[in-house]
Amino acid sequence: MLKRLNDVLPELVLGIIVYGIVVELAGVWFVEDKLRYTTGLLIGIALACGMAINIASVLRDAVEIYGEAHAQRRIVAKSVLRYLIVLIVFLIMMNFELGNLFTAFIGVLGLKVSAYLQPFTHKAIQKLKGRGDEDSDGKNSEPI
Repeated sequence: MLKRLNDVLPELVLGIIVYGIVVELAGVWFVEDKLRYTTGLLIGIALACGMAINIASVLRDAVEIYGEAHAQRRIVAKSVLRYLIVLIVFLIMMNFELGNLFTAFIGVLGLKVSAYLQPFTHKAIQKLKGRGDEDSDGKNSEPI
């Protein structure tokens, strides 16, 4: 389903989840309130995954449906809405003490980390699939 929105979206979401697991395993041992640490991180990772999916769908819709003239306004409006939703979720977390806000923020940063690491994630997945250094057309990307 994710691949229909964007070819690299599954790799991006996988990177966010792996990032979340690494942050959980690295940090949970050093905090006193392990439950709030974990719930904050899970909320942040869920927000990051939701943001990645929303970004992919907004970009696809803006290009396919609205055309170039209205695409920029639509993208900016959806970006503002996306960050308002993150702010609202953080405010709800703060008021109801649902998790650690710092780890939720660290979880949301998983989107950025995963985006930067996506080329490496793509290469690793291609090697695991046995495709080696082939590009998306199935041709060898290295010169002979």
